Amino acid sequence: MKTSDIVALLLLGAIWGASFLFMRMGADEFGGMALAGMRAIGAAICSIPLLTRTRLVEMRTHWRDIAIVGIANSALPFVLFSYAAKSLPAGVSAISDAIAPLLVALSGWMLLGEKLSATQASGLLIGFTGVVWLVLGTVGFNGGAHATGWAMAACLGANVCYTFGAQYSHRRLRSGVTPLSVATGSQLAAALLLLPFTLWTWPAHTPGWMSWLAVLGLAAVCTSLAYVLFYGLMARVGASRSMVVMFLIPVFGVVWGLLFLHEPVTLAMAGGCVVILLGVALTTGLVRPRNRESALNEVVSERV
Repeated sequence: MKTSDIVALLLLGAIWGASFLFMRMGADEFGGMALAGMRAIGAAICSIPLLTRTRLVEMRTHWRDIAIVGIANSALPFVLFSYAAKSLPAGVSAISDAIAPLLVALSGWMLLGEKLSATQASGLLIGFTGVVWLVLGTVGFNGGAHATGWAMAACLGANVCYTFGAQYSHRRLRSGVTPLSVATGSQLAAALLLLPFTLWTWPAHTPGWMSWLAVLGLAAVCTSLAYVLFYGLMARVGASRSMVVMFLIPVFGVVWGLLFLHEPVTLAMAGGCVVILLGVALTTGLVRPRNRESALNEVVSERV
């Protein structure tokens, strides 16, 4: 990858990692539903300049599929992660986001008949072991074991939604529609869906300026700008290399939580993060153990 692409990858990881910081900052005053709705509505407003004539035609032609992707990739995950932010540290929520590639690989094997190598199967097992470690180590962090358990379940549900959205988009929107049309249209669909619920659950007391700043960061930077960066990066370096960002999100999420919210980095967080990322690396093929034959060939070639 070029230096500019590496910079874009790091920037995207930092931005998406910051989304968990912003959700943690705004969830208490806005509430989960209103925060998610304002994120979607704000992102849709920021996406209006992207509405070219070509994209409008594509969105009108594929509106049903784009709306389903908007529900699965934006509306539902926004609500679930915002709900989880009321009980979980930003770093824990960010670490949980790393299980999305594991769920994509698992669903591809179970539902689409995609084959898994022994290394990928081992990666799935290792990754989900890390998830269990993270869950057991963070239950009872804030609000008691009951609240934290439901919050972790919400994070898992959000990643299930991402998995469905990725598989659905891959099967139904691979041709005839550009990625930016899907990104823009899905935000509009999510905003329309969440608007009535946002009005219904609007907080009785006006949120403070820090919470509004968190909403602005979520909508304009972590959603609208992030999608533009991601799809531009994917067009330049390909989907597989772009997914390396999933390794960066937990790291930045933990760092931002530590720096700005003074969240402790516990053994459960550190250990769960390392184990999950190892599982993701093996499952996605970013780390491939050398087999005995290739290692022997290297030794022979070096001696010759």
